[in-house]
Amino acid sequence: MSETGKNQDVQPGRMEVITGPMFSGKSEELIRRLKRAQIARLRIASFKPEIDLRYQSDAISSHSAQTIQAVAVRDLDRLRALLFPALDTVDVVGIDEAQFFDELLVGLAMELVEAGKRVVLAGLDTTFAGEPFAPMPALMAIADEVVKLSAVCMVCGAPAIHTQRLGASQQLVMVGAAGMYEARCRACFRPEGDVPAAEQLKLPS
Repeated sequence: MSETGKNQDVQPGRMEVITGPMFSGKSEELIRRLKRAQIARLRIASFKPEIDLRYQSDAISSHSAQTIQAVAVRDLDRLRALLFPALDTVDVVGIDEAQFFDELLVGLAMELVEAGKRVVLAGLDTTFAGEPFAPMPALMAIADEVVKLSAVCMVCGAPAIHTQRLGASQQLVMVGAAGMYEARCRACFRPEGDVPAAEQLKLPS
């Protein structure tokens, strides 16, 4: 079958990317979209990286305690092995914490779109150092829709676009939540690491 014939047989799907710093509601928005798909009687398959076990091992969970069932996978090979044999029974694929997967996620996501699936991905756009967090930039570039959320700066209350690591560790991947990270605006962000906002606000001016 020609490429033209393939395109005529299967209508392409779409890719939606939800991004922003920690505490901006990315997982909550992903869950909202997946639950709306369920209400519309679409069949969903949801995945998260095995490294993210902060709340539940069998669900995508938001900081606001919203959840939806998901499968934790160690890598994209495992995700593919679970998803693709049953691809005909899936309409929507949700992937949380997409920044923890490698660059091959870009090709996999496009493969799903070309197979007619709706793919919804959520993940951090920048690292603790304020640098682009691969593979998110590439996914954002080819997505049909990009939603960039902001949080609230824990220091000054302004809109926050950065994830502030507390302490001075330079390790790229450190899975954590409140107590390890805070949302910060551009002015209050310290890529080298910082003390919690509560301690700063007690310091004399």
